Amino acid sequence: MPKRKLYRLIVSRDCHDWRLDQFIAASQEDFSRRQVRDLIDLGGVHCSGRRVHQCGRLVKEGESIEVHVDGAPVQPFRLGQQDVLYRDRWLLSINKPSGVEMQPTPARFKGTLYEAAQQWLKDPYRPQDKPELAMVQRLDRETSGVVLFSIHPKAHKPLTEAFSQRRVHKTYLALVSGQLPDSAGEFNSQLARARATNKMKSVARGGKEAITRYRLLQQYDRCCLVWVEIPTGRTHQIRVHFSEAGHPLVGDTLYKTPASVTLPGIQRTLLHSWRLQCLHPVEKQDICLAATLPDDFSRLLAQLGGSDVDLSAY
Repeated sequence: MPKRKLYRLIVSRDCHDWRLDQFIAASQEDFSRRQVRDLIDLGGVHCSGRRVHQCGRLVKEGESIEVHVDGAPVQPFRLGQQDVLYRDRWLLSINKPSGVEMQPTPARFKGTLYEAAQQWLKDPYRPQDKPELAMVQRLDRETSGVVLFSIHPKAHKPLTEAFSQRRVHKTYLALVSGQLPDSAGEFNSQLARARATNKMKSVARGGKEAITRYRLLQQYDRCCLVWVEIPTGRTHQIRVHFSEAGHPLVGDTLYKTPASVTLPGIQRTLLHSWRLQCLHPVEKQDICLAATLPDDFSRLLAQLGGSDVDLSAY
């Protein structure tokens, strides 16, 4: 199956009243009918702008069909107990794997972290009931680590306010290119989206404040491991700030620069949401959630000679 791609199809008169899966498979040699059914099941097929899930739906002459492919495995991601960091009546925290989308995209509904959490929370004795689930933070698809959801109406508003009012302490681990000039530092800028590239960038005015603080943990020949704290939570802020400083994250293809370091076997941005601390929104006690480094990150550090980094001071 192809990597990330969008197919746009128009139903001809000859194909009026064909099954949806039959029409797409006949119109595009990139897909078998089995693959088309998988894409429809994931939620990657849209008819006249609306997501559809019925393979047997009959298409109509002149109707527009969009097929979105994101290049990720068609097998939907499902949560296991090993992925759950914390669960009580009010909150659910997950150690998000790299490669999993946080929320539905045009290419998929099934298998996103949000949908997988919904499935995990379902009461097997009342499968028709929709679980309470509110997303209060987001991580990029390639970023791994701690994610926190509220799962009770009483927790939704206070948890959202805690994030918006910067009362949540978020720390990350990142592998950045090159050698940093200082052992600690801070980036502070206004970030806005560039219309031409759809990427985030620092601007003189008109953006939103983004603060990124870092400390050097381990220096290697061509890159370094850093501890990162973000009082703010702007889109891509860690990636943008380090890229603009001439030290883009290893594996980041979106914000790469001539200084970017490429390492064998690395196919994603090496950024990990390591720890999240906040006041419980209902019970009002401090909670600290931590996610161990995923295997690909740990293996790379071992190869670089830094698997024994001491994080106890942080």
